[in-house]
Amino acid sequence: MRIGVPREHRPGERLVAATPRTVGALRDLGYDVVVERGAGEGATFGDDAYAAAGARVADAREVWAADVVTAVHAPREQDLEAMRPGGTLVAMMQPYQDPGVADRLASRGLTGLALDAVPRISRAQALDVLSTLSNVAGYRAVIEAAEAYGGMFAGQVTAAGKTPPARVFVIGAGVAGLAAVGTAVSLGAEVRAFDVRPEAAEQIESMGARVVRADGAAQEVSADGYARELTADQERLTAAMYAEQTAWADVVVTTALVRGRAPRTVTAQMVAAMRPGSVVVDLAASGGGNCELTVPGERVVTPGGVVVLGWTDLPSRMPQHTSQLFGTNVVHLMALLTPGRDGVPVLDLEDPVQRGLTVAHDGAVLWPPPPVAVSAPAPAPAAAPVGTPEQAAARAAAVASDARRRSQRRSVLYALGAVLATLALTLAPASFVGHATVFALAVVVGYYVISHVSHALHTPLMATTNAISGIILVGALLQIGDDSWVVTGLAFVAATVAAINIFGGFLVANRMITMFRKEA
Repeated sequence: MRIGVPREHRPGERLVAATPRTVGALRDLGYDVVVERGAGEGATFGDDAYAAAGARVADAREVWAADVVTAVHAPREQDLEAMRPGGTLVAMMQPYQDPGVADRLASRGLTGLALDAVPRISRAQALDVLSTLSNVAGYRAVIEAAEAYGGMFAGQVTAAGKTPPARVFVIGAGVAGLAAVGTAVSLGAEVRAFDVRPEAAEQIESMGARVVRADGAAQEVSADGYARELTADQERLTAAMYAEQTAWADVVVTTALVRGRAPRTVTAQMVAAMRPGSVVVDLAASGGGNCELTVPGERVVTPGGVVVLGWTDLPSRMPQHTSQLFGTNVVHLMALLTPGRDGVPVLDLEDPVQRGLTVAHDGAVLWPPPPVAVSAPAPAPAAAPVGTPEQAAARAAAVASDARRRSQRRSVLYALGAVLATLALTLAPASFVGHATVFALAVVVGYYVISHVSHALHTPLMATTNAISGIILVGALLQIGDDSWVVTGLAFVAATVAAINIFGGFLVANRMITMFRKEA
């Protein structure tokens, strides 16, 4: 079957749903690919590059007549009319804001797969174009803020004086928020972030930012993984915190978007309290804006000198990489629909992922989808029968007695160990006492240092322990062959253990690094 890749019709849109690299991946699935002339020009992909990748470049009529058409945005009416009955459309359709899109597709006998309705479950992460676009938007938001801000993000210490770092406050720690946090931190800013989901705190800290907390404002998540709107009490609890943090910040990045609608998080009064030259970047401008002063698609300067950016095309401002990531999402979807890799898509409506993004099929409207089934928690183990009060007291006494016996045994063992260590140090040469003291101090210091290392630093710590093991290995090799068989035996054991630690550390570190590599 053929997959058509049309040119986007929205004014100023520079994205394309397939790149020369993803065209090759689609062909590997058994599909023929036809690309509209000039479809990739805005993303710097020429027609020759598509042809070299194995696609056929044709006019719009032939592209829309393909068996499967993949686009970035929902097409115009005339484009839908050009599709053949029974065809499949793969695009972002905003079915939450425009439920009528399902009726239009069903009336023409088309199958519609909404890329922006992918269920938020682990299996579907590779298809999630919203996460892709949000990641790029969060990165670009900080770039736009740095351009509009009147100072440097990183603090400077020069012969001419000292400048403080920019202070950035990010509202929301989803994909876009974390991307904004990471970019601002990498530019040297002092970053704070807030999210109503308590579990996001660790993610914020892992990016190098400080978590701002508002007790009592924990947000719930619906069954399909999308955030629910805040209640009135939650909004009241967060409003005071927003006012305090926006007054502190030089740059505010807002990212709150619930099913395409933007809740109000930054009021005009909060903006008025910000310093002249400060910047607000509203990533939710397409949904009306989190900031009360946001004008979608425009740059606003308040009477107080605060710049409010309501750009709605941030991903399109980085069209090359965004198109590549978007096209990879499409490839993953087509791979899911083509288990035989034979170029024939098979829609399985029993699969919660495929059902969740299907808005129309075989002339029937399938929107909204049923809730995604969530695995029920394991039932709590049945409590043991309590019995009579006398039996309960007897069991409690037995447990207490057993605990006392274990404690006494530990105390005796500790005392015996201390006596043996004292005797060994007393009878040992003075040089051994010095080495033993250093060893004991190293064990104590190493335990307390390593036990307090953040989870985010475990991989760098592994590299450090590999270096230490390398030093041990060198020392052990120098001692092998000593006249004393005791020294030789200990050196052999040390060399063996150090070598195992080194090679094991490299293997584990390599596996962890491989997890972050993206396949072509």
